Amino acid sequence: MDREKITLTGAQETMLATLYGKALDSRSPHSILRDHEADKAVQRIDYDFRKTGVKGTTAAGVALRARQLDDWTAEFLAGHSEATVLHLACGLDTRAHRLHPPSSVRWLDVDYPEVLELRERLLPAPTGDYRMIGASVTGDAWLDAVPDDRPTVAVFEGLSMYLRKEDGKRLIQRITARFPSGQLLFDCYGTLGIRLQKLVPAVRNAGASLHWGIDDPREIEGWHDGLECLDALRSVDMPGLDELPVSGRVGMWVLARIPGFRDIGRILRYRF
Repeated sequence: MDREKITLTGAQETMLATLYGKALDSRSPHSILRDHEADKAVQRIDYDFRKTGVKGTTAAGVALRARQLDDWTAEFLAGHSEATVLHLACGLDTRAHRLHPPSSVRWLDVDYPEVLELRERLLPAPTGDYRMIGASVTGDAWLDAVPDDRPTVAVFEGLSMYLRKEDGKRLIQRITARFPSGQLLFDCYGTLGIRLQKLVPAVRNAGASLHWGIDDPREIEGWHDGLECLDALRSVDMPGLDELPVSGRVGMWVLARIPGFRDIGRILRYRF
């Protein structure tokens, strides 16, 4: 079988680092996420994954972040048997495969058309009420076409930092205004993380740029009436850090004790 050559660049190319992290984690005897579909996809891609700079410790961190977002998504769906999932900037992530939502859940994977074309070639389609929407997540038309009849959870992993603040704000306002209730689940960098972006090989080698840093998660509560921050987990406090390799545990212990660095990354959950 011919392997897929990658022509994506910039922010779109960085999704390969996330995919590779999950693939490496799946190969570990102590896998956190057990995302074997990610590993199958990596093996079908013609790409020098060394460019991502992702190795064992980084891969475990990627898996922990994804698992936390999975757990929150699953918790939301457990409380809402009929819901809509907006999986924004889905890239090559297999969240729908990992969670196996019931057929009563409407699942929408949203990303650029060229990303979804690659996705279709590399990943099997999930079962159930699933479809893909080829569009920029910051565009208007795609969201206007989504039925607004159900509680909705919007999940976006590895997206917020690539947006400009005004675009992120507008996206959040449009989602919270359109649906009757729901949650927003996403990860973010603080402004220090944005300033240090060139130290991240996946960003630097893809020629991507990071823009939006969030230092005060409570600020976002003011963007929509009733929007409430339920959780703001620092990366250094994330559940499961004891599952990291020793080097990762030591690194997190050090970062947690340096002012500024302890807030370099978070995973956020909001209710509206």
